[in-house]
Amino acid sequence: MIESAQSVSSSGELVFVAVNMALGIIFLVCYLYQFFYIAVPFFLKDKAHKPAVPHRFAVLISARNEENVLPLLLESLNKQTYARENFTVFVVADNCTDKTAAVAKENGAVVYERFNKEKVGKGYALEFLYEKIVADYGDAHFDAYTVFDADNVLDPHYIEEINKTFSDGYEVITSYRNSKNYGDNWISAGYALWFLRESEYLNHARMLLGTSCAVSGTGFTFASKIMREVGGWKFFLLTEDIEFTVYNVVKGRKIGYAPKAELYDEQPVTFAQSWKQRLRWAKGYIQVWGKYGNSLLKNIFSEKFTSCYDMTMTIMPALVISILTLLNCLVCVIVGLALGWELSRIGMSLFGAFWGIYSTLWLIGAITTVTQWKKIHCHWFKKIFYAFTFPLFMLTYLPISITAIFKKVEWTPIAHNRVRTLDEITGK
Repeated sequence: MIESAQSVSSSGELVFVAVNMALGIIFLVCYLYQFFYIAVPFFLKDKAHKPAVPHRFAVLISARNEENVLPLLLESLNKQTYARENFTVFVVADNCTDKTAAVAKENGAVVYERFNKEKVGKGYALEFLYEKIVADYGDAHFDAYTVFDADNVLDPHYIEEINKTFSDGYEVITSYRNSKNYGDNWISAGYALWFLRESEYLNHARMLLGTSCAVSGTGFTFASKIMREVGGWKFFLLTEDIEFTVYNVVKGRKIGYAPKAELYDEQPVTFAQSWKQRLRWAKGYIQVWGKYGNSLLKNIFSEKFTSCYDMTMTIMPALVISILTLLNCLVCVIVGLALGWELSRIGMSLFGAFWGIYSTLWLIGAITTVTQWKKIHCHWFKKIFYAFTFPLFMLTYLPISITAIFKKVEWTPIAHNRVRTLDEITGK
């Protein structure tokens, strides 16, 4: 009987280990290409631009009670090297109760005020702003639209660099997303490091390989013809940027990347803020998959393979595999305690799974930190230290993702308070 019990116990532990190994292999197969992406910028060079042609841009800014940070964005827009007569700044003061509208007007923006407590979110604000622009300027007055968040600050050459890529023929363009407050704490650094990695080792690699990039929340440009094609801004899911990306990828449109168009974005610093924001993102991914999952899977088996596979991997498998891994570990603990498995062996198995994930994420963060060192604006010690906390930040996505499956999530604004000029951010 004792030998039989030991046999059952050993079999159970083997099953646990086997399931974890299988999930690890599936994850590796799904995401091996992203490790290949890391090598791409080291071996391929950016192609030379075609001769740039002046285009007219409408800058779209959705602001909700942003009177403190908005002036810094508008100041950076007024300092652009791109000809000022070729871009117009529009601000939608969305359900504001402060002086956002007045501040925007004082800094030269065309302002529209919106008050709608039922249709809440950035997508609805952009829809409203686009409709106002079309009513006052027509739908063909501008060649393209560029979207920013109110807390952004731009490099002086931003629009000039976007125009170069737009002149190359790309109808959707994303840019290099840096951070205003990398050094605040491990949370802001976790966000910032992820966006730097996304810029250099996802979008830049995609651009070099000739596949489609992905829009990331702020700092993206799209041709006016797309709005005429869609009938206005019609992307209202919780992650409207990913929805917009997938819509264009399924259409066969390649999204370009302007590596020298750099913006600085404010990141949350409290875990409560971060939980709220990333819960919305996780729920938004689920929404996008529900709306576009079939189209992505169908187009994987077409000439759009690379882009559709990439977007499929971005949206769904990591979430599913991570949740299954966590559940497998929990089952292991519960069953192991019930059957009298050796706690040390359970602990070693769990530590092995944790260490595998942690070390992989650390390597990604470390490579990004070293190669983007000069673009990270904080003390050298923090740069090193936050590379080690980066995996912990990413692992907090696990409970967030599980919560997103069951919890109803609505769009809520994130407060922005970091008032910093470009010189203050870069230390120049």
